[in-house]
Amino acid sequence: MQIAYTMAQGRGDTDQILHQLSQRLLAAGHSPSGVVQVNSERSDSCRCDMDVQVLPKGPVIRISQSLGENARGCRLDPAALEEAVALTERALQAGAEILIINKFGKHEAEGRGFRAVIGEALALEVPVLVGLNQLNREAFFEYVGDLGIALAPDVDTLEAWAGAQLCQPLSHTMSAA
Repeated sequence: MQIAYTMAQGRGDTDQILHQLSQRLLAAGHSPSGVVQVNSERSDSCRCDMDVQVLPKGPVIRISQSLGENARGCRLDPAALEEAVALTERALQAGAEILIINKFGKHEAEGRGFRAVIGEALALEVPVLVGLNQLNREAFFEYVGDLGIALAPDVDTLEAWAGAQLCQPLSHTMSAA
């Protein structure tokens, strides 16, 4: 049972790194399941639109709501998140080799969102990689105990870990040697 996490410092950096990893896995012929976040900047707002790409080849789902420029609070669309969760669960059952979840966020910290899918993947012995932030770090460790493996927020490091879980190197630089 393997669960790893990564935390990048900059806004959206973890999202970009996990997206790059998913693209490398797909290019290498692997079948990851899960979601990676792809944000779209907006010209009319300082906030971006939050979209998730359901892996391996699922739809892009907008998980943010437009609440207006002066709105405060969470912009997450819970119904859209649950749609992504359901699609991820189906992909996992279809035979995923690895589960990538863009963020162990507030919903997961509260026992919702992708939490059950993460548990299911671990029970199926599918390796899991999640993005994590400081806000939900404590809840993540309450959930996984001492099973969580910290990985540097670097796509090459994540790729090496994924390759080890899949029992083969993935990197084009590794395979060229």
